[in-house]
Amino acid sequence: MKRILVPIDFSEQANCAAKVAAKIAKQVGAEIFLLHMLELPEGVIDAMSGGDNSAPASLLFMRKVHERFDELKAQKFFTGINVIESVHFHKTFDGVIAESKKQNIDLVVMGSSGATGLKEILVGSNTEKVVRHSDVPVLVVKKDSSDLAINDIVFASDFANDSKAKFQNIIDFAAIFNAKLHLLYINTASNFSSTKKISNTINSFVTDFNIPDFETYIYNDVSIEKGILNYASEINADLIAINTHGRSGLSRLLNASIGQELTNHAIRPVITFKI
Repeated sequence: MKRILVPIDFSEQANCAAKVAAKIAKQVGAEIFLLHMLELPEGVIDAMSGGDNSAPASLLFMRKVHERFDELKAQKFFTGINVIESVHFHKTFDGVIAESKKQNIDLVVMGSSGATGLKEILVGSNTEKVVRHSDVPVLVVKKDSSDLAINDIVFASDFANDSKAKFQNIIDFAAIFNAKLHLLYINTASNFSSTKKISNTINSFVTDFNIPDFETYIYNDVSIEKGILNYASEINADLIAINTHGRSGLSRLLNASIGQELTNHAIRPVITFKI
């Protein structure tokens, strides 16, 4: 992992994401790309698209953004890290996806305040869209986790064959931090399976991989999202990992309502890997 992208809107949540990214960057020797999406008034954008990049309004907006970047980059948590800033005139989602491809980003770190509306997953729709479409892992943090130490990662899954596609990426991510993987299956009354059947499914799943340090656990709860949160809390996990599908932004295990519940109520960081 050499390149980490952090979308910045200068909110408290974005600042938390920057701190976490800095923590990881120092541990793995990565550089950080700070990205701000500047959504200007329509008239200013029209002037700039016509080639007038020296319009007073556009210069003012740019100067203010870079002043705020200078303040952010001066924070102590960035000491010793190569930090690159960029400003683009895009919608947030489009800009993050485009920049991650352009810069060959290995990890996107985003902040979340934990929206609760039925129409929102994570924070507004931007984070959900990034999670849905990003080809690289997306780490979502919800509070100041600058002291984050990644030692225990819960990987919640149904351990179906399609989850194997990117499981090696999860193993590799855990290996960077010498973290233990907790492979978790949530058993619910509405989708009940016997312990023997679930154990056979998990054992068959892990046979194809070399996992340095892991354990498996079958957890019974009233819902999948509550089971994930409760188990992660019981073992004091540092991180929750899930697979996602591009078509829905959430894995087959985690449908829209479950994913919303998880990301809205999980205090712990959540990292997603697109299948």
